[in-house]
Amino acid sequence: MMSDAPIREPAYLEIEKLAVAYGDAFALDDVSLSVPRGALVSVVGANGAGKTTLIRAIAGMVQVHAGTIRFDGHDITSLSPDLVCEAGIGQVAEGRQIFPSLSVRENLRLGGALRRSRAHQKQNLERVETLFPRLAERRTQRAGSLSGGEQQMLAIARCMMAEPELIMLDEPSLGLSPLLTEQMFDIVRTLNGDGISIMLVEQNVTESLEISDSGYVLENGTVVLDGDARTLLESDLVKKAYLGM
Repeated sequence: MMSDAPIREPAYLEIEKLAVAYGDAFALDDVSLSVPRGALVSVVGANGAGKTTLIRAIAGMVQVHAGTIRFDGHDITSLSPDLVCEAGIGQVAEGRQIFPSLSVRENLRLGGALRRSRAHQKQNLERVETLFPRLAERRTQRAGSLSGGEQQMLAIARCMMAEPELIMLDEPSLGLSPLLTEQMFDIVRTLNGDGISIMLVEQNVTESLEISDSGYVLENGTVVLDGDARTLLESDLVKKAYLGM
């Protein structure tokens, strides 16, 4: 049984035969995937494929019906969400879920309140404000008054305040303009280049696979295709189902 002490080693995520059911309906069935240390892995699929349920299962937010979730060699299948965060897994949820009535700086401080990162809050604030200078300019502004792109930046920066070793991003480009979408994927590349493992969950198949090392295609709660990201982009299934080719 894993203790609740923070894990400081590099991250590694492995999922084996994962199943999640809502009543009699399975949202995920026999899903296996892995995110190697330092890798950027995409999980792509249409709306309703089970992508968000996968993230919520890893985060400890939904009950797992069967299968195992291991992080850095430890079984975290039954851990509560707070202990999953303390272990080093961060989540940027779909829809951003910032605190709109609080300032940008207050949102960031809340992100750094975990035990694993609390002592480094000042350094982490400097780090994220350097990466996101727009947030530094708006540190006293109410988060709810930011643009959609700025709110997504804030959601990612707040996650980084907890010093995650692996970040799960759920539809980070949702609702953004093409220009802001491109900027968002640049940010994801930068985070991965800094050594953070990334699991990127997206409907934007082309953009996500182009920046990834490998990928998985989810359909109706099951993995129907996986492999090297470039190979997936060239596969007939992906071209026909997601790229309109």
